[in-house]
Amino acid sequence: MKPVVPQTETEVVIITHEDVDRAHDRVRVSAARSHRGFSSKARLLWLLVGPGVLVMLGENDGPSMLSYAATGAKFGIGFFLPFVAVTFCMAIVVQEMTVRLGAATHRGHAELIFERFGPFWGWFSMIDLGIGNFLTLITEFIAIRAGLGFFGIRPWIAILVALVILYAALMSHRYWTWERITLAAAIFNLIFIPVALMTHPHWPTVGHSLITWTPLPGFDNQTIVFILSNIGATVTPWMLFFQQSATVDKGMTTKDIRFGRIDTVLGATLATAAAIATILATAPLFAHRMTADNFQAAEFAQALQPIIGRFGASLFALGMVEAGIVAAITISTSSAYAFGEVTHKPHSLNLPMGEGKSFYAVLTLCAVAAAAIVLIPGLPLVYVVLVVNVVAVLAMPPALVFLFMLVNDKEIMGDLVSPLWANILATAVVFILTAAGILFGISIIAPNLFTALGGK
Repeated sequence: MKPVVPQTETEVVIITHEDVDRAHDRVRVSAARSHRGFSSKARLLWLLVGPGVLVMLGENDGPSMLSYAATGAKFGIGFFLPFVAVTFCMAIVVQEMTVRLGAATHRGHAELIFERFGPFWGWFSMIDLGIGNFLTLITEFIAIRAGLGFFGIRPWIAILVALVILYAALMSHRYWTWERITLAAAIFNLIFIPVALMTHPHWPTVGHSLITWTPLPGFDNQTIVFILSNIGATVTPWMLFFQQSATVDKGMTTKDIRFGRIDTVLGATLATAAAIATILATAPLFAHRMTADNFQAAEFAQALQPIIGRFGASLFALGMVEAGIVAAITISTSSAYAFGEVTHKPHSLNLPMGEGKSFYAVLTLCAVAAAAIVLIPGLPLVYVVLVVNVVAVLAMPPALVFLFMLVNDKEIMGDLVSPLWANILATAVVFILTAAGILFGISIIAPNLFTALGGK
């Protein structure tokens, strides 16, 4: 592994525009930390919250919410409610590592891989992330197109609206402002909670499902796809790159790690609530033995309309639009971060357009190209949406191996290396994801095996 070379006393340190903006944000953090009392702690949390909430609610993206909706419609609540809660616990374990890495090294994930493992693995990780992110971006615009389609808006207009919103979020040229705008949009992911309440869930049954974890009635290839899709709706490679880079761009230090953990847990809690609410919202389709054959937001909203009315169905469709827009913003940003880190180009949301041309160009081109693909007539939207989450699961174990090695590298982490309990949990996550990938591989090689074992 290549060591991180510290600056020598003879090196000239150049103060950039992003350094000035980041320093301004740190002054506010220092001022809040210098005072005691509840109000100061609350203000400090407000200043430091962001990357964790964004990465978790950003992962509640278009394909994720569509997967949850499809899960509720097909299986109801028995197995998947506690399953989804467990997957978000896995996400907390993984993302906490990125907080420590970013705060300890002040380097993004792709940059750190490049420096510690060499250019080949740095470029490999960036290209691998870029391909996965691009596929996911396509599904985000599918969700936006389908959600706005519920209101009769033409596809090209829906896509254009999404791109304008993405571009508008960048116009501040300040990480802090971008983060607050995106956070405000991300909170609307909770719109699925009132939709779920409109279906009048039987709460004792919901509680029983969460506690007892009812087994699946059968186990076949389609069930495996749904299991992988729900895992891929919670833990994906882009999350590692985004939260670590956002932690660096925000200027967080080792003193902020505790708040970074709170930020991550808070984000996971909100995202879990929205995910479970989505399953509860579509569970009546399972109870009424209704199906939505095409897993798009418009079809689910239309299928729910007789149960929760036009207003409730409209909220569901708008929730899908929000999920797609927020994820399109955060995922395209993670691609731009990774590109800048590996190519050593300026990569910060604190940069004006003139100084961050390559950063903003990559971000914009990724989004525009993905949006254009969604407008191709006859594109198999259903297949793309479900498969993308499965691909995310298959790509996660290699990404976690890099993360695991970095967070246990004492040369760069010092006293912040992972403790034994964290390593045990991380190993368990890798094992679960690897096992899920193996199950999927078996289902492809021997498609009738699980059907036979399930007794069908």
